Amino acid sequence: MPVQSRGAAPAWDLPRFNAAPAPEAEAALLGCFGSAAWARRLAEHRPYPDTEALLAAADEAAYDLSPREHAEALTAEVSPGLRPDAPRSAHLALAAAHAEYERRFGHVFVICLDGYPPDEHPDQVLAGIRTRLAHEEDRERAVTADEMRRLARGRLAALVSSR
Repeated sequence: MPVQSRGAAPAWDLPRFNAAPAPEAEAALLGCFGSAAWARRLAEHRPYPDTEALLAAADEAAYDLSPREHAEALTAEVSPGLRPDAPRSAHLALAAAHAEYERRFGHVFVICLDGYPPDEHPDQVLAGIRTRLAHEEDRERAVTADEMRRLARGRLAALVSSR
């Protein structure tokens, strides 16, 4: 099972992001959140005075997505997994949990693990799946949308950080 990663996009600083041609900015934004409408909206509203303004605009754009646009973003996500050297039993347990979640809700399980140390990720993922399997579809749709926004914020902040 793959570890949730969308690849290491090159870090830009905010001035470079603001000045980039729209297609280049949109492509970078799609690496943060897989909705073309979201990426287009953020690119169209440049320049941003600071990172917080960009993150606020990203949140607003995510809240405004249609169900179809949200589903588009969700299809670009990868289920969080384990390091390859994790025990086989852990891989099997997580694979079974992901399969049950996908069967129940029809899409991959997403969770933002920002703030958790890497050694806690597997436990957080398993606990999250188990908890969220008990949700009704409407509740899980809302939780998934919130997790997607949190993932996008972290990826976007990393994108415009000047490393």
